[in-house]
Amino acid sequence: MTEAQPATVLVVDDIEANRDLLGRRLKRQGYTVFVAEDGAIALQMMVTQPFDLVLLDIMMPRMNGYEVLATLKADPEKRHIPVIMISAVDDIESVVKCIELGAEDYLTKPFNPVLLKARISACLEKKRLRDQEQAVLKQLQAEQEKSERLLLNILPKPIALRLKEGWNTIADSFADVTVLFADIVDFTKLSGQISPTDLVNMLNEIFSAFDHLAERHGIEKIKTIGDAYMVVSGVPLPQPDHAISIAEMALDMQKVIAQFNAEREEPFSIRIGINTGPVVAGVIGTHKFTYDLWGDTVNIASRMESQGLVGAIQVTSATYEKLRERYDFEERGIIEVKGKGEMRTYLLKGRKNF
Repeated sequence: MTEAQPATVLVVDDIEANRDLLGRRLKRQGYTVFVAEDGAIALQMMVTQPFDLVLLDIMMPRMNGYEVLATLKADPEKRHIPVIMISAVDDIESVVKCIELGAEDYLTKPFNPVLLKARISACLEKKRLRDQEQAVLKQLQAEQEKSERLLLNILPKPIALRLKEGWNTIADSFADVTVLFADIVDFTKLSGQISPTDLVNMLNEIFSAFDHLAERHGIEKIKTIGDAYMVVSGVPLPQPDHAISIAEMALDMQKVIAQFNAEREEPFSIRIGINTGPVVAGVIGTHKFTYDLWGDTVNIASRMESQGLVGAIQVTSATYEKLRERYDFEERGIIEVKGKGEMRTYLLKGRKNF
């Protein structure tokens, strides 16, 4: 119901003369009018036709006004439609019963046309205000859901819930998780050869595929930095098979790059590093905050990637011990890891055939 669209009124009365009289008066006042000769027909009409107001007689065959009113107010989708009871019955008990059942107003026959017009206008104004309120609430709910989705794109759901509950500091220790770093080899060299838009689109296509893998394997994406990609398994909720889920994702990431190269005829390769151990995870910052990881486990995982081999998945001994029963490895041997000294590393080759 808007200024350009007149209100739609349903007149329900078993006496044709009453329906005609009310209908003519309402049409002269600018309303769109529908009529029904009994309550059952009225309820059927309300299924397919939206109404702004119902004028409802009480004494009718088949289904009286009380029953129609009770049925209407019991329906969550239609209970907001205002109802004015119009009846020859003029006693306080009938009025009270109608009001208790949810009627907006009560007029007795023969009705005063001036009073009828005033009551109808008041009911429709209340409905208009209610409709406006519901529209605002629906818009607020949509905005709240949008904000919720944006928050969950930034933070893991358990962390987002804690922030909403008022936690000022979030820092948790995890004794055993697996961290993966990946980097697209020589991707940055491409920035001088193609447009920035094409570069970002290509990176977005690859990382979006990685995001789907993380979701499928139950892994938490931490961040991307340029053409580097970081995920963790076992955070923020402990996961007993965290190393396995990371291994599966690493192998699938290689497939994504191979498929991307086949479709685009690009020569991209990916370098992946994995490590297992304890970390501290938490939220830093008050503006543009982020969920991040800290500790030697993270640093070593990053070194496994940066000092790994092109096209390979390099893992530490800690990760190897978690996975060697289920996966095939090639021992790379002892390498000098920046900041950590000599470390024995392995290259994850694939799943074992049982």
